[in-house]
Amino acid sequence: MSSVQRRRRRPSILRIALLTIVAGVGIATFAVSTDAFGAGHLFERAVDRIDRFIAGPVPDRPTDGTILVTAPPPTPDPTPAPTPTPRESGVVASSTPEPTPTPSPTPARVPVDVDIVTDHEAVFAHELKDTWCAPAGVQMTLAVLGRADTADDFQRELQGRVREWESYGDSHNGKWGPSAMALALDAYGARGYEVRGYETRADALRDAAVAIETTNSPVILLAWRGAHTWVMTGFRADADPRLFRDAAVEGAYVLDPWYPWISSIWGPSDPPGTFQDGAEMERNYLRWKRPEGRYPERDGLFISVVPTVAVTSPG
Repeated sequence: MSSVQRRRRRPSILRIALLTIVAGVGIATFAVSTDAFGAGHLFERAVDRIDRFIAGPVPDRPTDGTILVTAPPPTPDPTPAPTPTPRESGVVASSTPEPTPTPSPTPARVPVDVDIVTDHEAVFAHELKDTWCAPAGVQMTLAVLGRADTADDFQRELQGRVREWESYGDSHNGKWGPSAMALALDAYGARGYEVRGYETRADALRDAAVAIETTNSPVILLAWRGAHTWVMTGFRADADPRLFRDAAVEGAYVLDPWYPWISSIWGPSDPPGTFQDGAEMERNYLRWKRPEGRYPERDGLFISVVPTVAVTSPG
């Protein structure tokens, strides 16, 4: 092969290599932008890992912790006990009998249907990434309370501030935990939210129902064993749980930030404000169990972020 032929071939090989690189970059960019073969999802995960590596280890600062709520005692029988007669009590009857006090009226035990939100679409926010259910849940809670909008920019703002509130005890993997959600709500004016744990799902839903009625504020439920966020805005029960401590909550009205996506594990999500009946609560609202490590205050409990301060009316 002559030197002239070699000189002619080298530019050709270089040109092919450059075209291959350009084509590869173009294909990769298209795959990421369209999420072809899951490339966009993998790219976002890679960026998240790099971002987490640059940020450093999760701070091990104290949090308010999880409050264990025990089951209330059964509602006492509202029927007043009969007044003993003088013969039964051993008291000598007087000539003028004492007037019998009028008993207080007994509250009626009737089913209740409560929802503090009338337009669920107006306060709904879809999570922009599949790991952003927590900021989306906080955003919707604030929107219900009239303290935020549902714009994408605000969700990004919340996500960008998570390092102000995160701690190792709250989330070992350095992402959102329930305590960070409570701190975020407080930072935007929704005071008094606290993390609570319950031994049974029935106790958790009953306490959430009471909190919704007494504060006029939504409750955040940690669904999917603590991996996902639901915002509970109402409930149905066989009696008013404020009056009857043994009232059975039959389900909850929920805002699910995963909607309209479909989970390969949990199936399709439901539109904003869907009533999740008992079967759906049993399928989705499960005991806390996280793969990244142990959480002694939460493991095996049903976890929620509950309001304690009453508001005049939700937004």
